[in-house]
Amino acid sequence: MKISEKLLSDTSKRPWEIPPGKWSYYQEWNNALFLHWKISPEELKKHTPANLDVDFYNGESWVSLVAFTMERISPRNMPSVSMISNFHEINIRTYLSKEHKSGVYFLNIKAGKRLSSFIAKKISGLEYQFSKIKREDDSDSKYVSVINDREFNFEIVYRIGDEILNKTDLDTWLTERYCLYFERNGKNYRYNIHHHPWDLHEVEIDKFVMEYKIGNILLNRKPDLMHYSKGVKVISWNKEIIP
Repeated sequence: MKISEKLLSDTSKRPWEIPPGKWSYYQEWNNALFLHWKISPEELKKHTPANLDVDFYNGESWVSLVAFTMERISPRNMPSVSMISNFHEINIRTYLSKEHKSGVYFLNIKAGKRLSSFIAKKISGLEYQFSKIKREDDSDSKYVSVINDREFNFEIVYRIGDEILNKTDLDTWLTERYCLYFERNGKNYRYNIHHHPWDLHEVEIDKFVMEYKIGNILLNRKPDLMHYSKGVKVISWNKEIIP
């Protein structure tokens, strides 16, 4: 069974049906670190499209940093080219919804290869920026950092804890998102995606440095919640314009 067929064989966890038509892209999001902060919704609304709704969990809005390794990204029926398709990514995202479809919206998105950043921006429309990203992995801990980036300073040393066998509703709310939104040239778009649920693990931090500011939102403290996942295989459909 092809990977895409295996993915589409189980859609039971999705909050809405698979989009019509054939999917367009395949990709893998591997070794993913999720860091989550509660954020003022009033400040968040200043940095998101006016006609998309801020999504809330028990009246609270959230922003997350997700650091992972993108691998094997390719158009449907075409092979991936590792020098382009495999790269480290760090994005800072929040949670928005439209037409009862809860998704993510990127406040910042960086790729660790200059060519990959350029191509990803051209093809997807997402505002990718190139930044040197360093990842290391040994038997005890993992290391991620952004190098010489004037926009934000990030460095973390962490250890992977136990698997979260009983996810809370908040764990699921923060990680299980099946579309993403973006704005380009005054228009809003949505990408529908599909993957199996993330396997989540606890995270223990040994070193943490974070300085990122967007407007009056300042992320310079340890996260309110953290997750780690080995990763997911993902298919996505072409972008659609939303009103």
